[in-house]
Amino acid sequence: MCRDYLRPALLIFASIAIGVVGWSGHVALLPVALGFPVLWSISQTRLIAALVSSGYFLAASRGLPQGVAGFYSSDIWPGLLLWLCSSMSFVIVYAVLWTKNARTRPLRYVLAALIMAIPPFGITGWAHPVTAAGVLVPGWGWWGLGLMTAGLAGLVTRLWPAVAIALTGFWLGSAASWTEPGLPNGWRGIDLEMGASLGRDAGLHRQRDLIATVRGAASDGGRFVALPESALGFWTPTVARLWTSASGDTDATVIAGATVLDATGYDNVLVAIDRKGGGSILYRERMPVPGSMWQPWRSWFGESGGARADFFANPIVSVGASQAAPLICYEQLIVWPILQSMLHDPDLVVAVGNGWWTEGTSIVAIQRAAATAWAKLFAKPLVIAFNT
Repeated sequence: MCRDYLRPALLIFASIAIGVVGWSGHVALLPVALGFPVLWSISQTRLIAALVSSGYFLAASRGLPQGVAGFYSSDIWPGLLLWLCSSMSFVIVYAVLWTKNARTRPLRYVLAALIMAIPPFGITGWAHPVTAAGVLVPGWGWWGLGLMTAGLAGLVTRLWPAVAIALTGFWLGSAASWTEPGLPNGWRGIDLEMGASLGRDAGLHRQRDLIATVRGAASDGGRFVALPESALGFWTPTVARLWTSASGDTDATVIAGATVLDATGYDNVLVAIDRKGGGSILYRERMPVPGSMWQPWRSWFGESGGARADFFANPIVSVGASQAAPLICYEQLIVWPILQSMLHDPDLVVAVGNGWWTEGTSIVAIQRAAATAWAKLFAKPLVIAFNT
């Protein structure tokens, strides 16, 4: 009888360990997540497959309860509730598509992976194992994504040990020659440590401090300077005039996060500021954080507020003579925004975030690791700007 429970318990424990290690925030460890499809495939029943999926996802997203508590300055219970609710889509998809039939299992797993990569389920499609492609086969682009998809399918067959050995060979070969994505020529990404005050303190003194920071980067050769998400606070005509006038004695273009507010809600955006064109909205976030920012249910009850999701809008933007793929905060944790951008073959990736609320968690490290992996897969330079 004990043996009947031992195997499921070991599978669940292993799935938790894979979630913790694979999504620890170290880019080199992302391929550990490839252990999840193996455990899913060797689960004996649909219930065990659901528990394995739950263990993996909850472990990978373990920083969410503490992060939500920090964001709302509340106790841990709202974060725990959101953590559990967000896991439901992942668990449901992988439980429903699990099968004992070894012949159809690879197709079902690939279908589940596809469903979790695109909306609507892809909205909470964190911890997707396909992210590891940039670590295993950096520079392979779409061919590498295809190889990873084939590898994931192979990991749920009876030949999974041979497939795992082959993928491990790619992993070791990549680790031996690994380099971080390069910084584009003339670009500077500014990391800040201003905590919760960034974006909330809209005083003149704060704006002048940021302007001084940008000027320092420009004097160091930065022609394009990226500031974190929400760096400028609310994007108003007054803020626009202040930054435009400050750009009069520099050739740098500033790419900074801001919020555009109107009567029905707000947009989380990146603005571009230079002395020639002034200030303008460059990018509107495609997928704000569900729950805390994106709250579509408000409109169902005739209420306003919440961030708008532009989903498949503006996948790339023009910055100078280059095309950039922007990713704001949450977009770095899911799959479809970066892949949609890569369909347009941008010249670089710009990843910004405001992670003050994640203190004590690995969320920001995971965001950086994911952005790095995608940039490496498609051999794109990467600009990162975070506030903590």
